Amino acid sequence: MAEKKVTVINETGLHARPAASLVQFVKNYPGEVKIVKDGKEANAKSIFNVMSLGISKGTEIKLIVEGENEEEYLDKLVEFIENLSE
Repeated sequence: MAEKKVTVINETGLHARPAASLVQFVKNYPGEVKIVKDGKEANAKSIFNVMSLGISKGTEIKLIVEGENEEEYLDKLVEFIENLSE
């Protein structure tokens, strides 16, 4: 298991379009990808779960990746979130 904290800097946070982009990005990863905000955990492969966290700009979230090449994938995921746009 690999985990890392990241601050969401996208103007709209992880709402609607950015959340859908994130789900598309993690969908093909063969392992598990979770997002944790304020102690609440969500499956990052589910748009409904991601949206239910209510992640806005400036929110710090924890990403948890479990599976093959998890450290490498986690770095790519952090980069993806840091570069998200609307």
